[in-house]
Amino acid sequence: MGEGWQLFKIRGIPLRIHPSWFVILAVATLAFQQYYSLNIDAADLPDSGGNAVLWALGLATAVLLFVSVLLHELGHSLVAISQGVKVRSITLFLLGGVASVERESSTAIGALLVAAAGPAVSLVLGVGLLASTHGAAHLSPLLGAMVRELGTLNLILALFNLLPGLPLDGGLIVKALVWQLSGSQRRGVEVANASGRLLAYLAIAMGTLVLLRGGGLGGAWLILLGWFGLGAVRNQQQLLSLQSALTSLRVRDAAGRRFRVLEASDSLRQLSYSRIKEPSPVGPADWLLVCDQGRWQGLIDDSALQDLPVQRWDHDRVGDHLKPLDTLTAIADDAPLWQAVQRLEDHNSDRLLVLSPAGLPSGTIDRPGLGEAVLAKLGMKLPAPLLETARRHNTYPLGLALPQVVRSMLASGEVAEATDTATDAAAGSAASTRP
Repeated sequence: MGEGWQLFKIRGIPLRIHPSWFVILAVATLAFQQYYSLNIDAADLPDSGGNAVLWALGLATAVLLFVSVLLHELGHSLVAISQGVKVRSITLFLLGGVASVERESSTAIGALLVAAAGPAVSLVLGVGLLASTHGAAHLSPLLGAMVRELGTLNLILALFNLLPGLPLDGGLIVKALVWQLSGSQRRGVEVANASGRLLAYLAIAMGTLVLLRGGGLGGAWLILLGWFGLGAVRNQQQLLSLQSALTSLRVRDAAGRRFRVLEASDSLRQLSYSRIKEPSPVGPADWLLVCDQGRWQGLIDDSALQDLPVQRWDHDRVGDHLKPLDTLTAIADDAPLWQAVQRLEDHNSDRLLVLSPAGLPSGTIDRPGLGEAVLAKLGMKLPAPLLETARRHNTYPLGLALPQVVRSMLASGEVAEATDTATDAAAGSAASTRP
């Protein structure tokens, strides 16, 4: 779903309208107009223009219903902000509204509070509106009818969202409760996913039955809700699969070898020839690591060629212009793959130096290779053009949101924060160890 058009901000949260919202606004207006025409006494309508009044009342009810949906999502969002979670936007679309958050709450109780906030807002609105129906009806029978309808719909919105299956709030509550009881967010997602899948199939089956019995729009709406629910369940299952791949795969499973080795005694002229003979790489150029009689000394880049006159290239040695090997961000080859994602993003690196258990450079790992390994684990083989595009831009293939997945895993406690201590020590030892 696209983000739509931004209207304004509420407490710093952008409110967006998706184009599909106008479709449901028109359908809702028509439905409310027909409802009021059947349930409002003609004596309560003006002598002239009564039909126009019904249309205006239908439109007002539809707009205020979506204001209620906005308040529902704002309830989620404000509680999320209180939990330290950034809310990117609130979007109104065909099926209602959705708040886009940067990550989930880091605790089960926090996730429970965020999930329960929306239905609580709808419940308060529903009860408050129904309690004020009598007073509104004294002011105007039309106003009383609209207030009663909005109160009823807010109660339905609260109860519907409390159904125990993802992506509904009730499913998020189930996930948080199972997470709290079992200590595993993953287990909570699995239970809520199973419940959501069952509810989605029930909605599709009921919608089909209603359609066959001539229910028309109501049946189609139930089928659409069921289809949307299955899509959300599928997305959650894909997230679980990504998390599983990132924890089960090791760095060595995704490592390549984007470095070459030069001797410290080589001249800068040989360095120049090496660059000229090197096939034009897709993405950043290979690293050039330097050895001296079998011992790692450091690395060299092209700055020496750029800073020195050509006349000195035959006399200056590669070993005269070294940088320490530990200036490269490194990671152990037996580290879980999620740590490579974390380190790439934390250090904003093009790639990482992969170190063997002995502390020796054994390869490199970058975003395209990492994403390719994850997709292969999930049974997907990337076409060469897609992989080449990812390498050219040094991005995760297919736009995989692996950094967000890892942040979610860290926030929920599914994995523990990694430090650089072990790999920094290994990188230091590599400078004095035989390759």
